[in-house]
Formats: sequence, C-alpha cells, structure tokens
Amino acid sequence: MSVARFIADQKTFWRVPVAVCCALLGVSVSWFYKWWPRAMAGGPPTKRAKRRAEVDAAVKTAFTAARGLHGSPRLVHDLRDAGWAISEKTVADSMRRQQLVARRIRRRNGLTRQDLSAPKFPDLIKRDFTAQAPNCRWVGDITEIPTDHGKLYLATVIDLFSRRLLGAATGLHPDAQLACDAITMAVATRGGKRVIWRDDQTQRVIFHTDRGSTYTAKSFTKLCRKMGIRQSMGRVGSCFDNAAAEAFFSSLEWEVLSRHRFADTQHAQAAVLEWCYGFYNHTRRHSSADMMSPINYETAALNREAA
Repeated sequence: MSVARFIADQKTFWRVPVAVCCALLGVSVSWFYKWWPRAMAGGPPTKRAKRRAEVDAAVKTAFTAARGLHGSPRLVHDLRDAGWAISEKTVADSMRRQQLVARRIRRRNGLTRQDLSAPKFPDLIKRDFTAQAPNCRWVGDITEIPTDHGKLYLATVIDLFSRRLLGAATGLHPDAQLACDAITMAVATRGGKRVIWRDDQTQRVIFHTDRGSTYTAKSFTKLCRKMGIRQSMGRVGSCFDNAAAEAFFSSLEWEVLSRHRFADTQHAQAAVLEWCYGFYNHTRRHSSADMMSPINYETAALNREAA
C-alpha cells in the first residue's frame, strides 16, 4: 500500500484529518494531494520516476557489459562514454536499488621464500608507483590459483605507466623459469630487446619485485642483465613496497577467483588468461590511468605525442 493511499484510508474509514496523518508520517499536505490522484488511478509516472527507470536500465546494462565487475566509480565513466550526463552518486544509488554488488575479496597466501645466500638488489622504486612513459618501470609478482586438482601459478609483469599487463606466464611450479617466461613475454610484447634496450644503464627499464628466491635466482638475474633490465626489490615482509603488483592480484581474486571454482589447472589457465588479456588490458578502467583501460591509455598517449 502506498503512503498516499494509507493517508486517504485513514480519512475515509477513521475520519483522521489529512493534515494530522501527513504530520505523523513526515510528509507535506501538498505532497499528498500531488500523489493521491496517481495512487488512486495508477496514473502516469512523473518525469523523475521515468528518469529513474531509464537510469536503472542503463546502469544494469553497463554493469552486465562489464561482467558485473565495475562499481560506481568505473560505471559512471562507462555511462558517460555512452552519452549519459550522470553523476557517480546517481549510479551508486541505482546499483543499491538493484542490488548490483561485486563479490568480496578473499585473501591469498604469500609465496615469497627468501634465499638468504643470494645477492639482493636495492629498492629503486621506493613506493613511487608512477612512470612518465612506457618501459620505464615494471613491477611483478607470483600468485597461486587453487583448483580441485592441484594449483596453478601465475607470474606477472606490469608497466606502471598504464598498468598494462605485459607478461602473464602460468605454470605448475612457482620457480625461476616461470619468472623468466613472464619477463620474456613482457619484452616480446614491447617489441623485443632492441626496443627497450638503453645504452645508459641508469636509463634502463626497472623491474621491481619482492625478495623471493624466484627473482634472485641466477637464471633470472642473468636473463635480466641480458635484456638490459635493472632489478629492484622491496623490503622483506612489506606488501606496500610492491603495492601495484599486489593490487593486480587483488583485482584478480575479486573478479575471477571468487566467482569460479576450477576443476583443474587447464580450466583455471583459460579463465585467468582470458581475463588478463581480454578484460583487464582492453576493458577494465584504472584510476591511475585516467579511468581508461591500459590499452586505451597508451593509445591516447601516443596520439598526444603525434599531435
């Protein structure tokens, strides 16, 4: 029963004045006389009601197109790109009405195992996770992906300029070979060694990681020297020293791992890599990239340079 109908019934059956009911319910008398004809006749909705219905439909469409992964800060940009003049608060209210909510994050177990005998590299990033151009600063890490039949491991390389995922290698063991595969993929994505190579060592690409034995292994450090990459490492036990790489895994857990249960490593690999190269790089908006996807951000930067 609507509030207007309830007030009218009190007057009809119990002779309670409209003004008294309105005062008790916290609504104005003018509001009652505005809504009462509509409540009686089921009349046409107001302009505000029509707008709300249109917004709800558009928000739900955008939410579905984003795989149910974008919250209001990102959805508002999706809607504006589609031609809507809308605020983030309006989008958030619409999502709340329709109960459009993303899944909760599940914490992952750390994989860092330090080799105390291996040489360490200084921290060249110092929690400054920005870059003025591509191929200046990369970050990476390794995480595990549970399945019903064993674990799959994912090693990543991310460019801090656009947050683009350059390398995503998967394997059954979190070893140095997995890290080598990821960094090799990243170099290939950027066009090969000839593109990222800098004769001046101080200008070479920085690759920042934790101090795990994977990244201090001889095979990996040798490969980095060969590719012209300078290694950088945060402190032991501080996730904030590699926050950009941790943020990527947090998004992966929120948007993929919490929504799927994988039967085996093959299914996990297919789903994770599709999200990485399909959704993350091309569609997912990043606050550090002007709320654009990494690919679009890099394209926009190239267009600005060309202009």
